[in-house]
Amino acid sequence: MAGSTDSTPSPLPHAHGAHGRAPSPAERWRRFKEGPFLPATVLLFILATAAGLFAGSYTYSMANPTPRHIPTAVVGSWDSGRSAQFVAGMEQALNASLELKSYADEGAARAAVDEQRVFAVLQHADQGRVTLDVAGASGASVAQLLQQAAPAVGEQVGVPVTVQDIKPMQPGDPRGLAIFYISLAAVIIGFVGAIQLSVHARDLNPTERIAFTAGYALLGGFAIAAVVDWLLDAVDLPFVHSWLILALTMFASGMVFTMFNTLFGRWAMLPTWGLMVLLGNPSSGGAVSWPLLPSPLGILGQWLPPGASVNAQHTAVYFGGHQHVFPYLVLAAWALVSSAVFWTWRHRHPGGRATTAAHAAAPAG
Repeated sequence: MAGSTDSTPSPLPHAHGAHGRAPSPAERWRRFKEGPFLPATVLLFILATAAGLFAGSYTYSMANPTPRHIPTAVVGSWDSGRSAQFVAGMEQALNASLELKSYADEGAARAAVDEQRVFAVLQHADQGRVTLDVAGASGASVAQLLQQAAPAVGEQVGVPVTVQDIKPMQPGDPRGLAIFYISLAAVIIGFVGAIQLSVHARDLNPTERIAFTAGYALLGGFAIAAVVDWLLDAVDLPFVHSWLILALTMFASGMVFTMFNTLFGRWAMLPTWGLMVLLGNPSSGGAVSWPLLPSPLGILGQWLPPGASVNAQHTAVYFGGHQHVFPYLVLAAWALVSSAVFWTWRHRHPGGRATTAAHAAAPAG
């Protein structure tokens, strides 16, 4: 139309205000911190570090097991003559010290083996012969080293040696690893189960969470024992006893994660993994007997749930008449302390249902 004018406004150089300029470094950091990229970046470095620590802890403990101190029972005098030469030769061959403990007779020495106070028995036989009794059930790796070293050392010092295993492993588990594996399964499934409850059953209240943790521990312990004993026939377990040890292990492991989840929230996996997997499993004495572990790990492992589980299970299977209360106290202490911490600070635990009063009465009119 003649005389008409275009009323469309021309764009202004700063029409969008703040959107028209580049964000400042402070604004970029705030967006990064409040978005998903900060936790993802933190996890990137955590996972890389965890991978290195995982490989390092198992390699340090298990790649080259070396004996350090081997408690050994002796019958008679071993401080002179060829007896002393044989002991010195064994220590040189093993690059370790034999902690000799004297016993009055063979019966007392073998009782010490059953009590797991010693790993072998040295005694004189007729015509200057030495008898070395090892106990594979006390530690298959230690028994193997002693069996390999003794004949060679006897030949060097001119002493005939007879080696026999007085407490062999079961045929289905010649290296004694089955007990380590079932304890490892109980530990890992124990805290993985607690993680899954936190993700998929988030609305459970504290009492319900403890009850379901105990429930999957009982069922999981039964399943582990049934598969290993009944299905695979790998180890002849004292079934109810082994089942309850596995159940207590799973419950303690699950409650440890629940405790850390209460204290540290979404980062609870870090202390759980560090305690149970990086420290607990390599130092448990299941895959490598404790005399072959680095000394600090051999001591520490007895106080952690994986080591206590292996010790309790090992004694139940091979030394049933000589139970020790210590590993059960360790497992019970971890379970009770973790449950108590969770219960005390349960208001901090993520999840749970809101507690509301009964339905309010409808307003009149």
